[in-house]
Amino acid sequence: MKIRRIFIFLAMALPVLALSSEPAPKLDPKRIINESSGFLKEREPEMTAEEYALYEKVVTMLSSQPEFALKLLEAMINDKEPPSPAFEFILGNAYYSAGQTARAEASYQRAVKRYPSFLRAWSNLGVLYYSTDRFAEAIPCFSTAVTLGDRDPATFGLLAYCLERRGNVVPAEMAYMQAMSGDPANANWIEGLLRIYIQGKQYGRAESLVKNLIKEHPQETRYWLTYANILIENNRKLEAVAVLEAAVGTGVASPDALNTLADLYAEQRLVPEAVAIYKKVLGPSPALGEQKLIHFAEVLIAGGQLPQAQEVLGSLKSELTPAGRIDFLQARANLFFARKQWREARQELQKLLELAPLNGKALLSLGRTYAAEDDLPHATFAFEAALQIPDCAYRADLELANIELKNRHYDKSVAYLETALKIERTAAVEDYLARIRTLIVKNSD
Repeated sequence: MKIRRIFIFLAMALPVLALSSEPAPKLDPKRIINESSGFLKEREPEMTAEEYALYEKVVTMLSSQPEFALKLLEAMINDKEPPSPAFEFILGNAYYSAGQTARAEASYQRAVKRYPSFLRAWSNLGVLYYSTDRFAEAIPCFSTAVTLGDRDPATFGLLAYCLERRGNVVPAEMAYMQAMSGDPANANWIEGLLRIYIQGKQYGRAESLVKNLIKEHPQETRYWLTYANILIENNRKLEAVAVLEAAVGTGVASPDALNTLADLYAEQRLVPEAVAIYKKVLGPSPALGEQKLIHFAEVLIAGGQLPQAQEVLGSLKSELTPAGRIDFLQARANLFFARKQWREARQELQKLLELAPLNGKALLSLGRTYAAEDDLPHATFAFEAALQIPDCAYRADLELANIELKNRHYDKSVAYLETALKIERTAAVEDYLARIRTLIVKNSD
């Protein structure tokens, strides 16, 4: 079955792994910093004998008693001789563990300034910036650590995320791939690369990654929807339906996934299937479920599928939200209008106007039911009421112009059209106005 593109209201191609909605990779910065307290021989600065003696005493306290360890370390600092870069590094770790990030930053900066090849000081400074959302400042720190020989997948992954946040997509992609080469099962790095592929419309590569994510994490609902959206972008909608049906069958479909599946059903005019899924959306998202069902009914009415539209509206519960109740009554009125059941349409609109007296759309619809039966005085009254609503003034002017034309009040019709053109200038209305002016000239001869 070929799926036709029918409904303009379907908004399905929205990848759910967009950067703005994604949390940063999970990180325990205190663990990283505390675990970095051992020194790399022949690659990092050494402490003085006094510093090392104190370091041996406090190193085990950094994770369990950071405040006490900090007091012991600060007691070693004097104004005569600055502490060694190695000691500054340990001091920075202690400050960070104690929650004093500004002092930790200053200590790390002093360490790398005096010993530029201090790998772990650069790495920890990057972690500090990353954990405080200073991604632009974290990038050179992680980059320097990598240049100095850091091959930890986490360093590449954090660098990639910071680059991604700054819009540096190409180096971010390379860094994510480096992170994955060392830690191929880490979902953070796979998701990062997936976001980049989706952003770049590289859907073939993105599909491979998301299928792997679903295989490894089948309970993660957003992966299923991301896969479906990738398929939709490639116009493989039947496959997207199959993916979302599988998510529903396994009980992991999110409200967004249900909504997308229902939209796909609606696009195929599969009314019972669409209604069944939209009703599932009503549970966790009543407003969204109502909106979708009512919108679906409106589309069916516009397409002349009136029995199906009635079925959709009939599926809605009586306990609607206030906004849903108004939209429901308007849709019911539109259905009766399409059937030329003017009295029934007016009954629905009068119920609506009791709830929302200044609803311009309802006033316009009410006027049209009267106009359809040539009850021009009542129609005029309704359109004049709609004229007071700014969003409806244009349509009300046009409707009143038509009534005055029927009454052969050409000057009044011209006045309404001129007012409408001040709101929105269109060629059709200008042509209409010109023809009415021609009538005025003919009648005056």
